[in-house]
Amino acid sequence: MPQYRIGQGFDVHPFTEGRPLVLGGVMVAHPRGLAGHSDADVLLHAVIDALLGAAGLGDIGTHFPSSEAQYAGIASSELLRSAWAEVEGQWQLGNLDATIIAQEPRLSSYVGAMGAHIADVLGAPLEAVNVKATTTDGLGVIGRGEGIAATAVVLLENREQER
Repeated sequence: MPQYRIGQGFDVHPFTEGRPLVLGGVMVAHPRGLAGHSDADVLLHAVIDALLGAAGLGDIGTHFPSSEAQYAGIASSELLRSAWAEVEGQWQLGNLDATIIAQEPRLSSYVGAMGAHIADVLGAPLEAVNVKATTTDGLGVIGRGEGIAATAVVLLENREQER
Protein backbone atom coordinates (compact mmCIF):
# COMPACT_ATOMS: atom_id res chain seq x y z
CA MET A 1 0.00 0.00 0.00
CA PRO A 2 1.24 3.50 -0.71
CA GLN A 3 2.10 5.79 2.17
CA TYR A 4 -0.11 8.63 0.87
CA ARG A 5 -3.15 8.93 -1.38
CA ILE A 6 -5.11 11.96 -2.50
CA GLY A 7 -8.75 12.24 -3.48
CA GLN A 8 -10.88 14.94 -5.06
CA GLY A 9 -14.61 15.50 -4.73
CA PHE A 10 -17.17 17.76 -6.40
CA ASP A 11 -20.91 18.26 -5.95
CA VAL A 12 -23.56 20.74 -7.01
CA HIS A 13 -27.25 21.07 -6.11
CA PRO A 14 -29.93 23.56 -7.18
CA PHE A 15 -31.80 25.76 -4.75
CA THR A 16 -35.36 24.83 -3.83
CA GLU A 17 -38.08 26.30 -1.66
CA GLY A 18 -39.20 24.80 1.63
CA ARG A 19 -35.94 23.25 2.81
CA PRO A 20 -33.30 24.49 5.22
CA LEU A 21 -29.83 25.27 3.85
CA VAL A 22 -27.24 22.95 5.38
CA LEU A 23 -23.58 23.31 4.43
CA GLY A 24 -20.76 21.48 6.15
CA GLY A 25 -23.25 20.19 8.70
CA VAL A 26 -24.13 23.76 9.70
CA MET A 27 -27.53 25.42 9.29
CA VAL A 28 -27.09 28.57 7.20
CA ALA A 29 -29.64 31.39 7.33
CA HIS A 30 -31.13 31.63 3.84
CA PRO A 31 -34.69 31.59 2.47
CA ARG A 32 -33.98 28.55 0.25
CA GLY A 33 -32.29 25.21 0.79
CA LEU A 34 -30.81 22.78 -1.70
CA ALA A 35 -32.72 20.08 -3.57
CA GLY A 36 -31.53 16.52 -3.13
CA HIS A 37 -32.38 13.05 -1.85
CA SER A 38 -30.56 13.61 1.46
CA ASP A 39 -30.22 17.03 3.10
CA ALA A 40 -28.29 18.01 -0.07
CA ASP A 41 -25.23 19.27 1.82
CA VAL A 42 -22.94 19.84 -1.19
CA LEU A 43 -19.88 20.46 0.96
CA LEU A 44 -20.13 17.18 2.84
CA HIS A 45 -20.95 15.33 -0.37
CA ALA A 46 -17.75 16.65 -1.97
CA VAL A 47 -15.79 15.69 1.17
CA ILE A 48 -17.26 12.17 1.13
CA ASP A 49 -16.32 11.72 -2.52
CA ALA A 50 -12.79 12.96 -1.86
CA LEU A 51 -12.34 10.58 1.10
CA LEU A 52 -13.76 7.57 -0.71
CA GLY A 53 -11.76 8.38 -3.85
CA ALA A 54 -8.49 8.71 -1.96
CA ALA A 55 -9.10 5.34 -0.30
CA GLY A 56 -10.00 3.73 -3.64
CA LEU A 57 -13.53 2.96 -2.45
CA GLY A 58 -15.63 4.45 -5.23
CA ASP A 59 -18.00 7.36 -4.72
CA ILE A 60 -20.93 8.61 -2.70
CA GLY A 61 -23.51 7.31 -5.17
CA THR A 62 -22.14 3.79 -4.90
CA HIS A 63 -22.22 3.78 -1.10
CA PHE A 64 -25.39 5.81 -0.54
CA PRO A 65 -27.57 5.52 -3.67
CA SER A 66 -30.47 7.94 -4.00
CA SER A 67 -32.59 4.98 -5.11
CA GLU A 68 -32.60 3.70 -1.51
CA ALA A 69 -35.32 5.09 0.73
CA GLN A 70 -33.14 4.84 3.86
CA TYR A 71 -31.13 7.83 2.65
CA ALA A 72 -34.13 10.08 1.95
CA GLY A 73 -33.69 13.26 3.99
CA ILE A 74 -30.72 11.85 5.92
CA ALA A 75 -28.22 14.29 7.40
CA SER A 76 -25.07 14.22 5.29
CA SER A 77 -23.08 14.28 8.54
CA GLU A 78 -24.32 10.70 9.07
CA LEU A 79 -23.19 9.76 5.57
CA LEU A 80 -19.77 11.29 6.30
CA ARG A 81 -19.52 9.30 9.56
CA SER A 82 -20.35 6.10 7.72
CA ALA A 83 -17.90 6.78 4.87
CA TRP A 84 -15.15 7.69 7.34
CA ALA A 85 -15.76 4.44 9.25
CA GLU A 86 -14.91 2.57 6.03
CA VAL A 87 -11.79 4.63 5.40
CA GLU A 88 -10.24 5.11 8.84
CA GLY A 89 -9.20 1.51 9.46
CA GLN A 90 -6.45 1.79 6.85
CA TRP A 91 -6.02 5.55 6.56
CA GLN A 92 -5.73 8.66 8.70
CA LEU A 93 -6.48 12.16 7.50
CA GLY A 94 -3.41 14.18 6.56
CA ASN A 95 -5.43 17.23 5.60
CA LEU A 96 -8.60 18.32 3.87
CA ASP A 97 -9.12 21.48 1.83
CA ALA A 98 -12.61 22.38 0.60
CA THR A 99 -14.20 25.25 -1.30
CA ILE A 100 -17.87 26.19 -1.43
CA ILE A 101 -18.84 28.03 -4.61
CA ALA A 102 -21.91 30.19 -4.05
CA GLN A 103 -23.06 33.60 -5.19
CA GLU A 104 -25.48 33.64 -2.28
CA PRO A 105 -25.59 33.59 0.68
CA ARG A 106 -22.34 35.08 1.94
CA LEU A 107 -20.64 32.33 3.92
CA SER A 108 -17.57 33.86 5.56
CA SER A 109 -19.18 33.85 9.01
CA TYR A 110 -20.01 30.13 8.71
CA VAL A 111 -16.85 28.50 7.33
CA GLY A 112 -15.15 28.21 10.73
CA ALA A 113 -18.08 26.25 12.16
CA MET A 114 -18.18 24.08 9.04
CA GLY A 115 -14.50 23.21 9.38
CA ALA A 116 -14.93 22.48 13.08
CA HIS A 117 -17.90 20.20 12.38
CA ILE A 118 -16.03 18.25 9.70
CA ALA A 119 -12.96 17.90 11.94
CA ASP A 120 -15.18 16.64 14.77
CA VAL A 121 -16.88 14.01 12.59
CA LEU A 122 -13.49 12.81 11.30
CA GLY A 123 -11.84 12.93 14.72
CA ALA A 124 -9.18 15.16 13.18
CA PRO A 125 -7.37 18.19 14.56
CA LEU A 126 -9.01 21.46 13.57
CA GLU A 127 -5.87 22.57 11.73
CA ALA A 128 -6.17 19.55 9.39
CA VAL A 129 -9.44 20.86 7.91
CA ASN A 130 -9.70 24.04 5.84
CA VAL A 131 -13.01 25.32 4.46
CA LYS A 132 -13.33 28.45 2.34
CA ALA A 133 -15.98 30.04 0.15
CA THR A 134 -15.92 31.94 -3.11
CA THR A 135 -18.33 33.29 -5.73
CA THR A 136 -18.33 33.10 -9.51
CA ASP A 137 -18.65 36.89 -9.84
CA GLY A 138 -22.11 36.48 -11.30
CA LEU A 139 -21.10 33.99 -14.02
CA GLY A 140 -22.98 30.77 -14.84
CA VAL A 141 -25.68 28.91 -12.93
CA ILE A 142 -23.98 29.55 -9.59
CA GLY A 143 -23.55 33.24 -10.39
CA ARG A 144 -27.24 33.52 -11.28
CA GLY A 145 -28.08 32.14 -7.82
CA GLU A 146 -29.50 28.85 -9.11
CA GLY A 147 -27.53 26.64 -6.73
CA ILE A 148 -24.34 25.94 -4.82
CA ALA A 149 -21.32 23.78 -5.65
CA ALA A 150 -18.40 22.52 -3.60
CA THR A 151 -15.02 20.91 -4.17
CA ALA A 152 -12.79 19.03 -1.75
CA VAL A 153 -9.31 17.56 -1.80
CA VAL A 154 -7.97 15.21 0.87
CA LEU A 155 -4.63 13.67 1.67
CA LEU A 156 -4.77 10.33 3.43
CA GLU A 157 -1.81 8.73 5.20
CA ASN A 158 -1.48 4.96 5.48
CA ARG A 159 -1.79 3.96 9.15
CA GLU A 160 0.35 0.86 8.63
CA GLN A 161 3.23 2.49 6.77
CA GLU A 162 6.46 2.67 8.71
CA ARG A 163 7.95 6.11 8.85
